Amino acid sequence: MNKHQIETQYQAAREQYAELGVDTEAVLRQLEQLEISMHCWQGDDVTGLEQMAGGTSGGIMSTGSSPGIARDGDELRDDMAMALSLLPGRHRVNLHASYAETGSDQVDRDSYEMRHFEAWLNWARQHQLAVDFNPTLFGHRLADDNMTLTHPDESTRQFWIRHCQASRRIADGFGRALGRPSICNIWIPDGSKDIPADRGVLRRRLKDSLDAILSEALPGEHLVDAIESKLFGVGVESFTAGSHEFYMGYLAHSHALGRRNVVLTLDMGHYHPTEAVSDKISALLTFYPRLLVHVSRPVKWDSDHVVITDDALQDLMREIHRSDAFDRVSLATDFFDGSINRIAAWVIGLRATRRAALQAMLEPTERIREAEAAGRLADRLALTEEAKHLPAQAIWNEFCVREQVPAGLNYLEPIHEYERKILRERS
Repeated sequence: MNKHQIETQYQAAREQYAELGVDTEAVLRQLEQLEISMHCWQGDDVTGLEQMAGGTSGGIMSTGSSPGIARDGDELRDDMAMALSLLPGRHRVNLHASYAETGSDQVDRDSYEMRHFEAWLNWARQHQLAVDFNPTLFGHRLADDNMTLTHPDESTRQFWIRHCQASRRIADGFGRALGRPSICNIWIPDGSKDIPADRGVLRRRLKDSLDAILSEALPGEHLVDAIESKLFGVGVESFTAGSHEFYMGYLAHSHALGRRNVVLTLDMGHYHPTEAVSDKISALLTFYPRLLVHVSRPVKWDSDHVVITDDALQDLMREIHRSDAFDRVSLATDFFDGSINRIAAWVIGLRATRRAALQAMLEPTERIREAEAAGRLADRLALTEEAKHLPAQAIWNEFCVREQVPAGLNYLEPIHEYERKILRERS
């Protein structure tokens, strides 16, 4: 499809949406401003760049052996740049602490500093990207028993507290250097394979650990703290210390102490399969100013499949839109699949995320609300259904053209060429 065809289809679609009160030009401006944080760990199957961590994965598994996996930081950044070149709109980059580059220094995680991420900072500057950050509390010899911030051994627990404290300072450093706040998200694998005798003591330790981590006051204009819950994981099927209820309680506790810059993270794969993450959005925004959502696709469990525009994702974006909250909900992707071309995985997942946001923004929400307020519930249902079949593809293609990235499936050939010239050479 050429540029003229895309423009013709866009103008026809624009008129259709206008009939329902939707200004597609305003929608495209909003979509361009929407930031999505692209995770680094898709490119190397969550391996990381550390020299000395060791340890098991903490239940985080990427499967498959597609050729061309990134083997060092430079290759990983090149692959990410290639993926970003095929993505419309604004993006951030989401780093785990395990992507430190320490060179010849034998530095453990509790001693990481901003200098160990200098290559990432320079690369982010070059590509005009903000950087988000995550302490890595898995894949380490001191996390082999799935205990970190709840560990009964005081010295081990203090190691992980220091690591999270260091991570907050690094995130603050990214925020200061790049002039855009960095979100530092804490997720822990802590839990039990079988039923623990004392759940309370583990959660009290977690509370005390988090209090110690967050005790250092760092400016909100550079750093946003986030805490992420999980239902269960491999090896911790019976109990997870950092449950949704725990973190909701901790968030209230933290705000009561004046730490208003702490937000809750909702990972789409961290709940029971019958739970709708979309339903949590308006409930939490009633009480808290901001949320972070990790966009993922669980298949029967937290499997972190490549994101597609499925019902769960579309419902999520629709709820954010209906809450008028795209400026209050931060979006970050979180998936890893080594069974397909890893760059294609990024591009498919990030494009799906933004397309779902576009579809939500194109909904004739005001007309639907008017019907509901007037008690015309059949009209509400009819309008909701009609919106699903309006020509959003034409609006998406126009957006891609304006952003100077391939429209439709035209992004596949550059990926194939990159695979032929670069990825296969790595094998």
